[in-house]
Amino acid sequence: MEKRLIAAIALSLLVLVSWSVFVSKTQPIAVKDVTEEKPIMATGTTVAIPSTAPKQATPFSFTALDFKNNNVDVIFDEENAAIKEVSFKNYKDGKIILGDGFALNDSSLVFHKELFNGNMAIFAYRDKNKEIIKRFIFSNSNYGIDLEIETHNLSNLSLDINWSLILGELNFAGNQDEARFQSVAIANKDKVHHLNGRKNFNADAIQFLGLSNRYFSAILQPEQIVYSAAIEELSKERARVSIKPVETSIAPNRQVAQKFRIYLGPQHLQSINKVNSEWSIVMHYGTFNFIAHLLLQLLEFIYGIVHNWGWVLVMLSALIYLILFPLTLKQMRSMKEMQAIQPRVEELRKAYKDNPQRLNKEIMQLYKDHKVNPLGGCLPLILQIPVFFALYQVLMRSVALKGAQFLWIKDLSQPDSLFMLPVSLPIVGNEFNILPLAMAAEMFFQQKMSMSTAAGGSKEQQKIMLILFPIMFGLIFYKMPSGLVLYWFINSTLMLAYQWRISKQK
Repeated sequence: MEKRLIAAIALSLLVLVSWSVFVSKTQPIAVKDVTEEKPIMATGTTVAIPSTAPKQATPFSFTALDFKNNNVDVIFDEENAAIKEVSFKNYKDGKIILGDGFALNDSSLVFHKELFNGNMAIFAYRDKNKEIIKRFIFSNSNYGIDLEIETHNLSNLSLDINWSLILGELNFAGNQDEARFQSVAIANKDKVHHLNGRKNFNADAIQFLGLSNRYFSAILQPEQIVYSAAIEELSKERARVSIKPVETSIAPNRQVAQKFRIYLGPQHLQSINKVNSEWSIVMHYGTFNFIAHLLLQLLEFIYGIVHNWGWVLVMLSALIYLILFPLTLKQMRSMKEMQAIQPRVEELRKAYKDNPQRLNKEIMQLYKDHKVNPLGGCLPLILQIPVFFALYQVLMRSVALKGAQFLWIKDLSQPDSLFMLPVSLPIVGNEFNILPLAMAAEMFFQQKMSMSTAAGGSKEQQKIMLILFPIMFGLIFYKMPSGLVLYWFINSTLMLAYQWRISKQK
């Protein structure tokens, strides 16, 4: 079998596998603006602790408070003292929806707002036995938040602290193309668990945990008491991520303060590192995570020089081509030698058509005599497969590339969409994406140049491949991010140019 066929099949199968997991997107919530109020909190207030009765989700019925600072627009649920969703001012349409983010999982607690100002949101709950104060202290210089929960025992009996603090919810219903990017990271001393959140999971003595969608993350780290973490399946379409402390008892008329560090922001290394560099491991890109992080840092480095993400991808493609050039050279020479001996292969097929074992032996001896490896030419493509899929994940999930423009391309994380078609076509839709078509045309010419002088059935197979594979790859790449297609197009252009040059040599 021809090496180009093997390479094409391997690559296409891997591409198709990458599209095999789809789920949903969370639901938006209605918001009402709330007028600023003067603080009514008394000095020396403390916080009480909820019981373990589960808090019921109320996604469409709550008092919404809109809190804004330089970086974020936060929608609070007043009764639960919870963050419903966060919009990020520096990113167009940038949002993460948490559900009951940072709520105490106790339906008996009904909070009220005590203070909203430029960088602080304070909520309080009081009854005859306990008092709970929750303070969200926002930073104006980064995406960090300090959460303080004070619990004051007002009774004459000991008060046990045994509540769960919810980080957020996963929603698997809705837009399946977005939900597949949802993930959970739970770190303890021994290991970091990267999970899709579809199954129940428990971890003890955690250091921090994170909840992510395609572009943004919510990260929570307790500062004092030992906590366990859990992913709890609420239904087939929903799951909850929370932490729970080791049970603590508060003596009468005593108080306990618990503190947490929070990150609510983009999956961007520099932004996360400003709050806590250890949290960067929340950014996980799957099987080729290590390569993806290397590529991400290399992309950032090149961007610091050229300041345009399109040119960054062009330079990255050229750089990888140069690194693999020795192997590419070997591939081209092997291909040319294979073409030279193809007439002899056809003669052997005719001579031993009734003896397959002898035919295979003679063909292998012919390859050995001419020092040709029919599979060796696939090596450059095989080595690029990890880079290809790592880059795919980076482009699909990098906030920096979201909305980045290059030439006619409006967003390198989306198809290039040169113009809109008047009708929607099967598979391709109503967008005219020129990069995948140009890449398919390149593949056609590469196949054409590498066609041997075979006869009979082999020649017919080559003609079929000449048409089939450019069409197949054009369709596979048609809906992929234009940045990824641009990378592959530049790499293919360089290979085609050198293939043309070497084909002209005597």
